[in-house]
Amino acid sequence: MNSDWRPSASPRALLARAAMLAAVRDFFARAGVLEVETPIASRCAGSDPALESLVTRWHWGSDAAGQPLYLHTSPEFPMKRLVAAGLGPIYQICKVFRDGERGRLHHPEFSLLEWYRPGWDYRRLMDEVTAVVRVVLGRPDFPTERVTYRGLFRERLGIDPWTAGCDDLRARAATLGIPDAVSLDLDRDGWLDLLLTQCLQGQLGRGRLTFLCDYPPSQAALARLRQDDVEVAERFELYLEGVELANGFQELTDAAAQRARLQSDLETRRRQGRAVPPLDTAFLAALDAGMPETSGVAVGLDRLLMAVLEVRHIDAVLAFPVERA
Repeated sequence: MNSDWRPSASPRALLARAAMLAAVRDFFARAGVLEVETPIASRCAGSDPALESLVTRWHWGSDAAGQPLYLHTSPEFPMKRLVAAGLGPIYQICKVFRDGERGRLHHPEFSLLEWYRPGWDYRRLMDEVTAVVRVVLGRPDFPTERVTYRGLFRERLGIDPWTAGCDDLRARAATLGIPDAVSLDLDRDGWLDLLLTQCLQGQLGRGRLTFLCDYPPSQAALARLRQDDVEVAERFELYLEGVELANGFQELTDAAAQRARLQSDLETRRRQGRAVPPLDTAFLAALDAGMPETSGVAVGLDRLLMAVLEVRHIDAVLAFPVERA
């Protein structure tokens, strides 16, 4: 008998998901943050070279070919349009979609909590992320720490990620026993990401919430840059028991700088022979109209629920994973 009709998550996990969603909504209601909804399917898509969108088509009128619509990898751009329109602090709980992702911690459709705080800096936002996660975990005194990206690499690997070249990073990867390190052909950010994921990430968030802060400017994504003794991106990621839970920014609000970054991403995709989605001009117009200084963050709810239940595979918190959908 075919048993694929059964959910992969236990009744306990499904009840815990409902409790998590209720707790998140209660937290933001008390904090005066407005829940919003934005389109799942869009005429444009994110440009991040590390992500691939799922695409469908909208047929209307005489257009037999149909209009491509991209299922969002994040609600970020339309939510920032709402911030620019003066809606104030907002949050959203939604399904997002990413092609080519499947594994213990990855699923092509997953639940995301994303929120934006106009007038806040990213340090204050980290305090609120801590508060939200503690509420969901049911552990109000759960410890937290903040470490810088540069400090982590210097302390744990003995290299400066701002100055080390590709040859230095390749050699360090080889001495650390990363398979095939000598033969890999990566750019600097590729080597840094390899070292982070293979040698450092698993140590982060052990028995505490660890915020990894202030990334190299080449990894700014949509974050603002700040000049210290070196230039840093005001970006953070949150880790718990070696698993990334969140990615946050002091948002870049300069329309010209943001356009340049998006166009650079699209050019990278073009060079790699990958799909090049249309530039999101509505998002850029919102920035040009004047988006206030804002901090924002996205939290993976499925991974957070995995931490609550202490399970190792994402399927254990999904009613019906893609293979049973």
